[in-house]
Amino acid sequence: MKKRSFLSASMAGALAAGSAALPARAAAPAGRKPLPGPVLLTVSGRIGAGNRGPLDPALDQMMAKQKIAFDRAQVFDFAALAALPAVAIRPTLEYDGKPHALKGPLLRDVMAACGVRATGNTQFFLRAVDGYAAQIAAAEAEKYRFIVATHLDGQPMALGGLGPLWAVYEPDRFADMAARPLSERFALCPWATYHIEVREG
Repeated sequence: MKKRSFLSASMAGALAAGSAALPARAAAPAGRKPLPGPVLLTVSGRIGAGNRGPLDPALDQMMAKQKIAFDRAQVFDFAALAALPAVAIRPTLEYDGKPHALKGPLLRDVMAACGVRATGNTQFFLRAVDGYAAQIAAAEAEKYRFIVATHLDGQPMALGGLGPLWAVYEPDRFADMAARPLSERFALCPWATYHIEVREG
């Protein structure tokens, strides 16, 4: 796997300029009640009705700078994600070569909550706060049982570490992935995941 480019100054600047990408209140369509907590995950593209309106280029600064655009989206705060059934995995992480407990809802269940009807052509474009992005087919996400992790070793994940969310799986459980060098097993797993675009084809 090619390592992410950790440019601390650029990341800090993007977060400072784009703090509205993790807003205390996302803009909800008329008649819909905003989430009580700050938005941690935004899902756009081929989704259902959604629970927020279009991207605001003035206030959704980080998303706008990363060339994200949508006319509607489904947003989740921590409580909304925690309300979904949680799955526990224990992958060996490339960062320290040790197994760690991760917990969160299956990516499949998060997509279902967004009204996504996956087909053989559905792709998920996963994006992290530093701009790192990975594309995975819905079928692969199902095969490898990807989760949207909210907890690491029993604790909520913090921004500045691997969180607050991480789209991840347990490569140790799958022979084809476990056969790869540890450094190549997590290329499709952007830590600090904050946006997912659902595409067809």
